[in-house]
Amino acid sequence: MKIRPLSIEGAWEITPQQYGDPRGMFLEWYRGDRLAAAVGHPLRFAQGNLSVSARGVVRGIHFADVPVGQAKYVTCVRGRILDIVVDVRVGSPTYRQWEAIPLDDVDRRAVYLAEGLGHGFCALTEDATLSYLCSTTYDPGTDRAVHPLDPELAIEWPTAAPLLSARDTAAPTLAQARRSGLLPDHQKCQSYAASLNSGGADHRDGR
Repeated sequence: MKIRPLSIEGAWEITPQQYGDPRGMFLEWYRGDRLAAAVGHPLRFAQGNLSVSARGVVRGIHFADVPVGQAKYVTCVRGRILDIVVDVRVGSPTYRQWEAIPLDDVDRRAVYLAEGLGHGFCALTEDATLSYLCSTTYDPGTDRAVHPLDPELAIEWPTAAPLLSARDTAAPTLAQARRSGLLPDHQKCQSYAASLNSGGADHRDGR
């Protein structure tokens, strides 16, 4: 398994080693010990989600308030997607920047996003299936979104006619979310990560 940091602080790409023979294939799609060594703290996941999307569907950009936030470990178990990590943390050196990582059922890469980062993806095949682990359970009171087609972000989605949910269509732009105080603060995200590194906070509820 290879783990490499992305250009945005708090995000990593994970490439598993696959073992195949005439019977099929085996891989370790998640190794908590190795990822924790890269991230700097033990990982605790509280919820697992499965998302199935038609070709051309765009989901995101989603994130959660920090603290407590919601870290995610994302992989594509069927088909192909373009995964997008967006830095929505006010004060971050890479604020407004995004990075695209292709995920599919061939290379079977995964992406880990720390609390405070925005996440989205575009389905490149029919029935593209995304599996992801979350560090906290879903809380509608702290769940946030930024419009995926915001010109300020200028994300290069690989579809001419992206299909959005009603929620994402109505999401604010990055500037609107910032004016409303909805974006995570980079310093608070760093402080929260430091508390996890030292074991001083519960990853699930921030205690």
